[in-house]
Amino acid sequence: MALEQQIQKDIMEAMKAHDEVRTNAVRAIKSEILLAKTSGSGNGLTDGDVLKIIQKLIKQRRESAEMYAQGGRTDLSENELAEAACMESYLPKQLGETEVEEIVKGIIADTGASKMSDMGKVMGIASKQLAGQADGRTISTIVKRLLS
Repeated sequence: MALEQQIQKDIMEAMKAHDEVRTNAVRAIKSEILLAKTSGSGNGLTDGDVLKIIQKLIKQRRESAEMYAQGGRTDLSENELAEAACMESYLPKQLGETEVEEIVKGIIADTGASKMSDMGKVMGIASKQLAGQADGRTISTIVKRLLS
């Protein structure tokens, strides 16, 4: 609950500072939290659940920014990227590609994986171990490269 309370506090601070981008970003997070609470998953959201929500929102913002950029709407693209940057401040420090690769190598060694058919087993363990610290796409790319 501490992260959720921090988000509520940050909404007020952003509003007082008249920071429109940050206000919109934090309000979007709060909105998704409320949706998750009322969707039948129970009232108890852990910080881990909130982090997953934030990661999903960041991914959506980046995809939207890419689409806007392809459509020639750089103003909207920049706004989406700015909101994503605000949201990233709530995530734990992201690991670099080399750090993720070292962890994945350890998982592959522990599981005895050696071919692409073992990718699911490795991805399951890696996704749990690196939750919140690395993007799923990055993990997948590294696992594919190491197993092929």
